[in-house]
Amino acid sequence: MEILTILQICLVAWIVGWLALNMIHLEKAEPVSGPLRLSPFVSICVPARNEERDLEACLDSLMTQDYPNFEVIAADDQSEDRTFEIIKLFEQRYDNFIGFQGKSLPEGWLGKPYVLNQAVSKTKGEYLLFTDADPVFEPFALKSAIFLMQKQKLDMLTLMPGASFGSFWERVVQPVIFGLIAGLTRFGDVNNPDSPKAMGIGAFILVKRSAYEKAGGHESVKKNVIEDIALGKTIKRSGHKIWIADGKSLFSIRMYHSFYEIWTGWKKNVFSAFKRSIPRTIWFAVCLIGFQLTPFFILYGNWIVETSTWSLTLSLLAVFLTLVTGIGLCKELKLNPAVALLFPLGSLVVVGIMFSSMQQAVIKNKTEWRGRVYTASETN
Repeated sequence: MEILTILQICLVAWIVGWLALNMIHLEKAEPVSGPLRLSPFVSICVPARNEERDLEACLDSLMTQDYPNFEVIAADDQSEDRTFEIIKLFEQRYDNFIGFQGKSLPEGWLGKPYVLNQAVSKTKGEYLLFTDADPVFEPFALKSAIFLMQKQKLDMLTLMPGASFGSFWERVVQPVIFGLIAGLTRFGDVNNPDSPKAMGIGAFILVKRSAYEKAGGHESVKKNVIEDIALGKTIKRSGHKIWIADGKSLFSIRMYHSFYEIWTGWKKNVFSAFKRSIPRTIWFAVCLIGFQLTPFFILYGNWIVETSTWSLTLSLLAVFLTLVTGIGLCKELKLNPAVALLFPLGSLVVVGIMFSSMQQAVIKNKTEWRGRVYTASETN
């Protein structure tokens, strides 16, 4: 038991240290008020496939931006619900709003890159903002992002959103996934022009048109399931300065509303995020369980077998560090700190999603999302 206890505290201490050092490098995008020195024209591209539940709130928040020079291009990606009907209503209300129905998906393209490629063809902005159909933006979001772009002299800015939670499973599972993403994203390296590390978050990618076009646009990532990450990498590889920041004060998103949506939503791309590597997937699963779940079992084991005082103390410390990290995450996400006690359950669900994603890609040779099924040969 003593050996297990030592291994446990080493793993927990390593993960806590890694997270702490990583988060130090995550800058915050602060709200900006007042006029900017320069307000370049921005084209906001919103792809929407079967998004009738969240689309109206998203578009409302975009059309009421406190920014003098922008347009919104909303693209209906072959939806089977009221998505296009909502888009047409906004087109009737606003002169700086363009809505259209995307063309049928051609061979060699995935859905989201293709509809965004079509949206860009209708834009005239010096800057392009790619977002999703479910975030809700503060009125100062666009102005604040442009200010940060100008201040840091960036070619591309991507922001991590705030999160909204409704159901039990959203509170239990989503924070664990967000924590995993934060742990795996090397923020300092992404923001370092000399590092090849790059990132894009699909809910908010603001990029200069010149940099986007030089990198090959969405045609360069047309087969990528996680096209946002791929676009960030492509833009950085083409010699441009990119930046990732904490955008919780500028916009928020409720990604999924149920256990089923969480499972299917993350299953589509988590294995791709691990570079389609079975060893990496297994390693991250072990780390997640080893951090969120096993400290409690090790503590219980030390108590049951009445091991030495130092072994019991180390196991208590491991549990303490795990809970403090969870409570810190709850604070960042504006959740009740008691939710941290449920993160071990959330970690089991996340590991299930990871292996389901791997099984779907490796054994079934497919990826499924929004009613479309892609084989592995069609994706990168």
